[in-house]
Amino acid sequence: MLATFIIEIGLAIYTFWRYKMTTISRLAITMLASLGMFQLAEYMVCGGLGLSNIQWARMGYVAITLLPALGIHMLVKLAGKKLPWLVSAAYVSCAIFVEFYVMGTDAISGQACYANYAVFYTHHSSSQWFTAYYYGWLMIGTYLAWQWGMKQPENRKTLYSMMMGYLVFLVPTTVFNIIDPSTIKGIPSIMCGFAVLLAFVIVIKVLPNSAEIRPLTQKINEKIELKT
Repeated sequence: MLATFIIEIGLAIYTFWRYKMTTISRLAITMLASLGMFQLAEYMVCGGLGLSNIQWARMGYVAITLLPALGIHMLVKLAGKKLPWLVSAAYVSCAIFVEFYVMGTDAISGQACYANYAVFYTHHSSSQWFTAYYYGWLMIGTYLAWQWGMKQPENRKTLYSMMMGYLVFLVPTTVFNIIDPSTIKGIPSIMCGFAVLLAFVIVIKVLPNSAEIRPLTQKINEKIELKT
């Protein structure tokens, strides 16, 4: 968990240093920082230090709740679309869960730490809605990236990279749960463990090919070539 936190925060710092600050790069940094924040919360919730386990758990859940909405927003920008209703719907649903996990007295009641992942005990009925929220937006994002990529040759590489970024942590998590159904209760922890692969895809494949950022990287590369 600590190693993954260092990797994801390191990628966020690299993105801040490497790319011009645009909407896409800011969204990428926020996603990377949110992934790192969840890993830190997992690490700290197992060992305490400073805040209570419930407080760390709340922080962790807020961090991962942001990811689906940020992903939809980023996809819309990568595709050059103007779909305020879609982005607003993603952020409104995100805000509902954030408020619940921050303010709800019984939203999170405790945690258990296992060798490879942590389990957070949340309000029973809310967990089903949260799973629908999470998987729902991720599947919508995967579908939109595929559809828009087919129709936009100029953005195809970027959108397909984003789609693959989603799949590289959705598919392993699903397979993991099928093989060992008892791990379903640890989905947030397991999913975000695999999500480090998404972090690498965003930095290595998505950002360098983004139409909004690509011109700057090309100029930097040209300057380097001239100097050498």
